[in-house]
Amino acid sequence: MYLLMVIIAGGISLFLCLYAQFKLKEAPGARFYILVTLLSAIFTFSYALELASTSLEQMKFWLRIEYLALPFIPVFVLLMSFEYVGQKLKQWIQYVLFMIPITTIFMQNTNSLHHLYYSSIKVGSDGPFPILELEWGPWFYVHSIFLFLCMIMAIIVLLMHFKKPSFRFRMQILLMVAGLIIPILASYLYLNGLSPYGIDMGPVSMSITFIFHGVALVSFQMFNVAPIARDKVFESMKEGVIVLNQNEVIVDYNKAISHVLPKLNPRDIGRSIADVLQMEPQLAEIICDAQECDYKICIEGKLAYFHISFSPVQNKKNLYIGKIITFVNVTERVEMQEKLKQLASMDGLTQVLNRTFFMKKAEVIINTPAITRGSISIIMFDIDHFKKVNDTFGHEAGDRVLGHITNITKGIIRVTDVMGRYGGEEFILCLPNTTSPKAFEIANLIRQKISEQHMSINGKEVQITSSFGVSNTRLQAEDNDSLLLALIRQADQALYGAKKSGRNCVQIYSQEESRLLIRQ
Repeated sequence: MYLLMVIIAGGISLFLCLYAQFKLKEAPGARFYILVTLLSAIFTFSYALELASTSLEQMKFWLRIEYLALPFIPVFVLLMSFEYVGQKLKQWIQYVLFMIPITTIFMQNTNSLHHLYYSSIKVGSDGPFPILELEWGPWFYVHSIFLFLCMIMAIIVLLMHFKKPSFRFRMQILLMVAGLIIPILASYLYLNGLSPYGIDMGPVSMSITFIFHGVALVSFQMFNVAPIARDKVFESMKEGVIVLNQNEVIVDYNKAISHVLPKLNPRDIGRSIADVLQMEPQLAEIICDAQECDYKICIEGKLAYFHISFSPVQNKKNLYIGKIITFVNVTERVEMQEKLKQLASMDGLTQVLNRTFFMKKAEVIINTPAITRGSISIIMFDIDHFKKVNDTFGHEAGDRVLGHITNITKGIIRVTDVMGRYGGEEFILCLPNTTSPKAFEIANLIRQKISEQHMSINGKEVQITSSFGVSNTRLQAEDNDSLLLALIRQADQALYGAKKSGRNCVQIYSQEESRLLIRQ
């Protein structure tokens, strides 16, 4: 029965070696895993043949074959663990590690000359079948201590990376560590004479070890899909990432996500994303609906923008098993777009809205009753005899006049009012929640300030005047899409009447009497 168990153990090692060779050979740590399983298969099958032998010479022959593989197994286990966690030993350290296994092979094969590895070798007949009884020499203890140190070091290296946010990574490490502890316990029993009939439990324990590793390979995709080396890349990403399974449960995330969700912690792994985002209903809705969009958040008193994108995760059968949510910081892009939008909406000379964007802004105001409260006024005005200013003093002086008029107007209108340059020397104001008398008052105040504040152009005091037209209406419940154009047309008619009346005055378009009333 024990012989059969040893053969099965060798078969498991060989199978995992071939599996890793064809499926995992490019993955971190897999090349050493292939070597470990191959050497383990050689060692195990050789031990099975040793147990099946009937003479001392046959047993000693298979013992020598065993020792062509056994001394290197702990070294490759250690190298596998280092590579698995994304670390690499220096070349000279690797050379030093191989010195003891090579020396062990030499000492074992020349033991008859010095007896430093085994002080005696004989066949015991106390058990159910013949078995070698070995008395160990000094170098055997060197080899055993080296084996234990390599295995313990491999366990320490793995456990140092146990504090990972991913349940999958922790399970991989636990399975690997459990697999490494088993042969240590088996060797302890064998060296202390506690194994049945003095049988070496190492080969069978290795089969159990590789069963653990096999579970990690198949169920948790050890090395291939999510090794800790990949985790290092994952954690170094600037983009925040959350991984959900098909049930919308968090299975992984990286450190960068803390910029978006600072309260997210390892205890949230295994929880529903909806539960975690109870205090962020807008973000929860975006993730639930998989809406690719920009998301605004306040971080340390500053607005930040993240572009949220979604990538489905499928298995080899193309079945949906989850999704990856990526948060890319696009604050610079959004701010640049806002600046470009602002530049596109502003008149370059006067720094007020150009005609196109004024119309858009005014349409929004008209279609928002909460802003207008049912009443809205439009003021149109231009500079009297502006062409004469340009012809007399030059276009640079004309630009200064435009800037002067703009500054005066901005100092008078309210924060809720909107100002635009309608064209040339003509300006337009949209005044929400403003009655006709109030609009007249504002227009007349601007007219007075412009008239009173003389400008110095080329050393000469120049008086600038302007003419104003005002229109007003109360908004109705019906469609207001064409109302803005009607108000602008009415204000323009009033402005035309102001110019005919001698300029430097304000006129209001009267809807009730269908005529213009002149007020100065």
